[in-house]
Amino acid sequence: MEFSSQSVSTHRRNRFGQMPLLRGRVFSKRLAAVSIHPIRLVQTILLLMAGVAYADEADVVDVKATLTDENTYRFDVTVSHADEGWEHYADRWDIVAPDGKVLGTRVLYHPHVDEQPFTRSLDAVQIPPALNQVTVRAHDLVHGYGGEEMTVELDR
Repeated sequence: MEFSSQSVSTHRRNRFGQMPLLRGRVFSKRLAAVSIHPIRLVQTILLLMAGVAYADEADVVDVKATLTDENTYRFDVTVSHADEGWEHYADRWDIVAPDGKVLGTRVLYHPHVDEQPFTRSLDAVQIPPALNQVTVRAHDLVHGYGGEEMTVELDR
């Protein structure tokens, strides 16, 4: 069975080459392949923005520093980060002196996707006697440093 090209295209077209409205949409041969419904476009943009906002920098949300020996501390640090898996997760946190010297680092070896926020400890951190405070910062694989840090006063 053959159809002539004229019988396939028997719809009336307006002066812009569009077919009449059909369920609220205007059809055009040129626009049909590339047009996106405005609501779909907004939904797509919002989803992309939510993805970017969801996986932000790693934040330090709590720190407990306990003196265990002379100038030696144990740090219990709580980190919050929207870990997404092996490609994007909080991978460590540091204890930093006011001059920027890293005094200790706790490496986090796996993502904590279903455990947020999470607390990990680091023992036997030597703090020079002249220091009365340190800053704790977190790091993630995608953003590096840049999230919320906490500065804590040390009991001497």
